[in-house]
Amino acid sequence: EAKKWIKERMNKETTVGKVTGKLTHFIIEPYVPHKEEFYVAIKSNRDGDTIYFSNHGGVDIESVWKTVAEIQIDVGQDVDKVNIESKLPKDTPLQYKKMFADFIKGLYKFYRELNYAYLEINPFVVTGKNIVPLDLVARLDDTGHFESSEKWGDINFPAPFGRKLSKEEEYIKMMDEKSGASLKLTVLNPKGRVWTMVAGGGGSVIYTDTIVDLGYRDELANYGEYSGNPTTDQTYEYAKTVLDLMTREKDSKGRPKYLLIGGGIANFTDVAKTFTGITKALRDYKKKLKDTNVKIYVRRGGPNYQEGLRIMKDLGKELGIPIDVYGPETHMTRIVDMALGGK
Repeated sequence: EAKKWIKERMNKETTVGKVTGKLTHFIIEPYVPHKEEFYVAIKSNRDGDTIYFSNHGGVDIESVWKTVAEIQIDVGQDVDKVNIESKLPKDTPLQYKKMFADFIKGLYKFYRELNYAYLEINPFVVTGKNIVPLDLVARLDDTGHFESSEKWGDINFPAPFGRKLSKEEEYIKMMDEKSGASLKLTVLNPKGRVWTMVAGGGGSVIYTDTIVDLGYRDELANYGEYSGNPTTDQTYEYAKTVLDLMTREKDSKGRPKYLLIGGGIANFTDVAKTFTGITKALRDYKKKLKDTNVKIYVRRGGPNYQEGLRIMKDLGKELGIPIDVYGPETHMTRIVDMALGGK
């Protein structure tokens, strides 16, 4: 029956809500006889991690959320020094208390060690002296790849359901996997007029938020970042990919496009070195940049930033393309307002 159900749906388009995609992976598990179902989850937050536990697990957990106990583990706190047993719900069966407390501690250590961002087992059951998870959902923090990649093994971070990676996104993803640096690219709107090339994951979020706050959400073309001191060649390939996407066609209304090359004040990334890769790509796309009426705004600080900014200033004169350059004396997102304010 299970095989028949899967064959009818495998590689067929399925709509979930407003998203349509193909079902490609299925999990078949044996039935475990049980009378009671339990719930446990761990979720990371700004102050640490929260453990959720209930003796009433199953598909209706949200309707009985008042039965869920919450145990906060602060950043740096040793879970072994937390009295988990005393924090379990009052209706926890006495014979299970120690077993559940030990299980929660072990699960939490596993969660922390492997850089999870969220983990939920709903439900799990007890058979004899064993705890058996019947359903599980978990989310790894991909920014922990540098620390946990060996423990993760050959794990693949797929695109969200219903979204297939473009050729360019696949290329940057492949570069990222082979590099000690971080290289990320998501194309949001290939016809958009506002493109970013931002150093640092935090910076990329701030730039994106600022662009949206100024009312340019529908014009935002991409989201991405480069960080971790990428080589000149890596930055060149990254920049070339973004520029190729940006200059494929002119704006349908003849309006200018904007390239924001920004970032915070780097700690150890050599700004001049990364800018060398970007300027090489800009030279390659000189004609296309002019044809698509691209205006460039730069803001950067950090090691060797003066040389990097000088390189950018000289490049603008050399190519005959407007490049406005600013250092750390200018607020990080000021170039967004300079480029888009009132336009």
